[in-house]
Amino acid sequence: MNKVALNIDGAYLLQQTRHEDERGYFSRSYCKSTMQSQSLATTVIQQSESYNKKPFTLRGMHFQSAPYEEVKLIRCLQGKLYDVILDLRPDSPTYLQHYATELSAFDGQMIYVPKGVAHGFMTLQKNTVIGYSMLEGEYSAEHASGVRWNDSAFNIAWPEYSNIVISERDRSYKDYIE
Repeated sequence: MNKVALNIDGAYLLQQTRHEDERGYFSRSYCKSTMQSQSLATTVIQQSESYNKKPFTLRGMHFQSAPYEEVKLIRCLQGKLYDVILDLRPDSPTYLQHYATELSAFDGQMIYVPKGVAHGFMTLQKNTVIGYSMLEGEYSAEHASGVRWNDSAFNIAWPEYSNIVISERDRSYKDYIE
């Protein structure tokens, strides 16, 4: 696994090492000792999947407040998506900055999302599946929150879309107030 630092403090792009032959490829998506050697959280405490029927399905920008802040490992298991993380830690040197990239089922990349960083995505293909491994912080409904995905305070350049599919909850988040 190759660890590439992103422009968000403590966030990384993790690239799997693939062994390819005429049959396809084999890669290890998680290895505790490799994660430890790279100073990353290692204990998987919860795994979740998000299945999205339609392209232009948007989920986010989600985070959990203390004491249930999450460290996440995000991976596209099927299809293709536009993935965004947003630093909401006031004491961070990258406060209010974001990182965005495309993830697909075949690119072998994962995003390591630290505590205090919101996450969201927009599917680019139908039947897209996203896998989440929570390495710290179990889900707590009363601590789950979010910020509006298209708030001008963040200046996120989402892909061009038509017929966006978004929950009422995600659509109704208020403007971010520092």
